[in-house]
Amino acid sequence: MIVYNLRCKNSHEFEGWFRDSAAFDAQAESGKLVCPLCDSRKVEKAIMAPAVAGARKADLTAPEEMRKMRQFMTGLRKHVLDNAENVGRNFAEEARKIHYGEIEERPIYGEATISEAVELTEEGIAVAHLPPDLDEAAN
Repeated sequence: MIVYNLRCKNSHEFEGWFRDSAAFDAQAESGKLVCPLCDSRKVEKAIMAPAVAGARKADLTAPEEMRKMRQFMTGLRKHVLDNAENVGRNFAEEARKIHYGEIEERPIYGEATISEAVELTEEGIAVAHLPPDLDEAAN
């Protein structure tokens, strides 16, 4: 995995995680990269400071950053599970019905294939991957 600092045309900065640099290039060229703040599809790599092996500051802050990230992901997952309806494998169908006003809007989560998630995004339906249960994954 590779992490890039990204910037949209409105100067919003955010991180993107990619399998490799070719995956970033392919997503950028196809317009699949979207700014989470303004939905701009004009996204490019921002200037990044290189990671230097043995850098004292990075060594001291990495465990704390990992703890914070894990805490955030655990909290996000708990919030979704506590406040949204699990629609299981019907996620894509339910998301479309909500988006097109066929049924009442409500928070949902469930399962979708990668191609279903891409299709939803292309239709303008906001979807996000739910972080895994890190405690369960460790067992």
